[in-house]
Amino acid sequence: MSDRLEELRTNLAAVEERIAAACADAGRDRSELTLVVVTKTYPAADVVLLAELGVTEVGENRHPEAGEKAAAVSEMGVDAAVRWHFMGGLQTNKAGAVARYADVVHSVDRAKLVASLGRGAVAAERDLEVLLQVDLGPDFDQPSDGRSGAAPDDLAALADTVAATEWLRLGGVMTVAPIGIDPVPVFERLASIAERLRGDHPGATTISAGMSGDLEAAVASGATHLRVGRAILGERAPLG
Repeated sequence: MSDRLEELRTNLAAVEERIAAACADAGRDRSELTLVVVTKTYPAADVVLLAELGVTEVGENRHPEAGEKAAAVSEMGVDAAVRWHFMGGLQTNKAGAVARYADVVHSVDRAKLVASLGRGAVAAERDLEVLLQVDLGPDFDQPSDGRSGAAPDDLAALADTVAATEWLRLGGVMTVAPIGIDPVPVFERLASIAERLRGDHPGATTISAGMSGDLEAAVASGATHLRVGRAILGERAPLG
């Protein structure tokens, strides 16, 4: 276990160096950025080790794996130190269960999902922050490639729906850059969308963008939250 702790410590330090350098290049302060460590496919034990290293924001992509891991971490006695971010595409019939353990859902892209999350949050009597996932592929002549996400023109109505739903709080926006193109204009477009959204919803300040391969571009373009997995936890085994 100590070897794994040191591996995570080393990788986390390397990512922090990248973030610091990107912040310096962009003229930003490190305190403006939140690092969310994505632990999908990795065990709850890794989340506990990351908590020892000061990581408090943890991301997951699949249910029920995410819920089972959150429960396991709670049983290990460190749940109070961790905020859970659900980032994957989410079916409406699973949204209620996710609302019982997630603190933030990054992948809200339709009104039916908002309603399901709202019902789950009400039943659990816990506040849930949601981000609107934006599909920017078509804006750059790229196919959606099966990714979730609402069209930019649909965001205003979706944001109003979230704002009107009990126990939900609109946190901001999220996107995943299309594969194979320069992520900078994609993330700049997201920042522009976020600024427009804040005109009607001033509290929607989160811009979730950037992963292991493009975090520098995200920092340069105004991201507030970075979603990093592989660079910290290592390469994932191929799914069988």
